[in-house]
Amino acid sequence: MPPLPFRLSAVCALFLAAGCGGDSDASPTGSADACAAFARHTLADATLRTETVTTGTAPSGAALVPHCRVTGSMHPRTGVDGKPYAIGFELRLPDDWNGRFLFQGGGGNDGVVRPALGTQATTSPALNQGYAVVSTDAGHEGTDASFGLDPQARVDHAYNSYDKVAVAAKDLIQAYYDKPTEYSYFIGCSGGGRQGMMFTQRFPDYFDGVIAMAPAMTVARGAAIASAHSSIELTAIAPRNAEGAPILAKALTNADLGVLRDGILAQCDAKDGLADGLVSNPAACQFDVKALQCAPGQTDACLTPQKVNTLARIFAEPRNSAGEALYAAWPWDAGVGHPANDWRGWKLGTAEGPVPNARNVTLIGDAMAHEFFTPPQPDFNILDFDFDRDPPRMDAYAAIYNTAADARLDAFKAAGGKLLMATGMADPIFSPLETIDYFERLQASHPADGADFSRLFLIPGMAHCQGGAATDRWDGLGALSRWVEQKQAPDAIVASGTTVYPGRTRPLCAYPAYARYDGKGDPEKAESFQCVTP
Repeated sequence: MPPLPFRLSAVCALFLAAGCGGDSDASPTGSADACAAFARHTLADATLRTETVTTGTAPSGAALVPHCRVTGSMHPRTGVDGKPYAIGFELRLPDDWNGRFLFQGGGGNDGVVRPALGTQATTSPALNQGYAVVSTDAGHEGTDASFGLDPQARVDHAYNSYDKVAVAAKDLIQAYYDKPTEYSYFIGCSGGGRQGMMFTQRFPDYFDGVIAMAPAMTVARGAAIASAHSSIELTAIAPRNAEGAPILAKALTNADLGVLRDGILAQCDAKDGLADGLVSNPAACQFDVKALQCAPGQTDACLTPQKVNTLARIFAEPRNSAGEALYAAWPWDAGVGHPANDWRGWKLGTAEGPVPNARNVTLIGDAMAHEFFTPPQPDFNILDFDFDRDPPRMDAYAAIYNTAADARLDAFKAAGGKLLMATGMADPIFSPLETIDYFERLQASHPADGADFSRLFLIPGMAHCQGGAATDRWDGLGALSRWVEQKQAPDAIVASGTTVYPGRTRPLCAYPAYARYDGKGDPEKAESFQCVTP
């Protein structure tokens, strides 16, 4: 894909000596003097600040390369709620630039400008690899969903802020280095994964390659409904306090989750040729949770009938009274029951009192009340969700926010874009089966060449975006850049374990293939596995 024809003319006029011409005071490779000089320039309807960074560390502890840090705020305004709004961003420009640009996706409700380092789906910060990296707060401040009371803030969070920041970042990069980017990439997970999908659909020529991990494709409707569904079902079996209020955190104990994990492993682990704690062949996992039900008189290593029935319901599709499925079902992955997974934090929480702190209730409920419902209902309680009455209240925002409907991506494909999707199979927030369904619809829309521009990788045991009992560290950025720049489509990407399986490596296989043990090699090494199709 050629460099984007972003709207440079207006910016060049404003940037004066900052580039776009022969009198640039910024060297092609960047420098402290260039960064300081860059602070003098202004962007239309925006404020800019610069900082020369000579030393620093990433959250991983990696030392950062010298770079120019540009922070900005665009299009300030006052919302209908009387609060100030603007689109904030951070752009980091390495002294030794490789000619590439990475847009770092956000997540959750956004509302904060995260350090633009590019640490997702890569083994070292993209900034350290020479990428110019940008991030944004999506047009509002604060990580709760109260911004949803302002209609423009909703639009900004859905798509508008990302458009503005992508355009501005491209312009700033050209002005700073006095040449355009050669290749542009986007990487995001969760809300950031949704943002990546949004770019492939609304702005299909912005990026040469997109990595969309655990994409929140239907969070403004289906996935939020699933959160209400599981919370209400779990509350029904939760013990009550003295006043009769349910204690959600006690609906399932850690021991119960351990029984579930052990049961899934017993039925499904060896289906990939090796019992190693990973369900790497999910297509062969026909798990029956009823097998875990306690026999008469049994109390250990089993689940009560009530808990078995509840688990069966929350892993199935939520439905309305007419029997219509409102969201996808969930796979039975053993990572769900591992303490390293955050399944408890999302579904159950830890609160010992009647006020739950499960994120499904607090975060998703807040998003429903302020952002997903039209009009907003700030006093809404997710535990009062009505599966017949409430879903239509989410349709208006879902129409501009969700990204699951468009499974063609003709324009993105025509522009030469490459899409790499990935999801953890033990994700507690967005069902991997929803991602699989989207990918299969995408391939059906392009039966002859879908694999030429889109690949999906399933990560057994991984929780939301990272973590869990999994090999969850992988270099997606390297695979994507080789695909885009060298035409090397990824059939497998080697991943390594972190906390639960340190030292273990496994191939992540392009769906529908899975990693199968060869029966003779070192079971901890990726080279002992082959990607095979079920």
